[in-house]
Amino acid sequence: QVQLVESGGGLVQAGGSLRLSCAASGAIFSINAMGWYRQAPGKQRELVATITRGGGTNYADSVKGRFTISRDNAKNTVYLQMNSLKPEDTAAYYCNTVPNYPWIAWGQGTLVTVSS
Repeated sequence: QVQLVESGGGLVQAGGSLRLSCAASGAIFSINAMGWYRQAPGKQRELVATITRGGGTNYADSVKGRFTISRDNAKNTVYLQMNSLKPEDTAAYYCNTVPNYPWIAWGQGTLVTVSS
């Protein structure tokens, strides 16, 4: 069974940092690019960072230069280091494959709240 478990969210002041972690089952982690998505209240879920199996990365313009995605293939874990956080980064953050597929359920997500 495919599982995605996110952690590391919390409340932080603007300008602060957080590091998110996502433990993924090996079945999907080893064969797919992985990404971090976020969904703010009242908005659609958006992809903010992607990392390929080989370590290539891509970022949404809104987080470029502030967020860094990485992966530990031995631990089947993907990370998101978030620096210089802004109130507009407030959202629930999820990891999943890129692209994501209907048969891979979303995890519970981890909530990031950035206060001004």
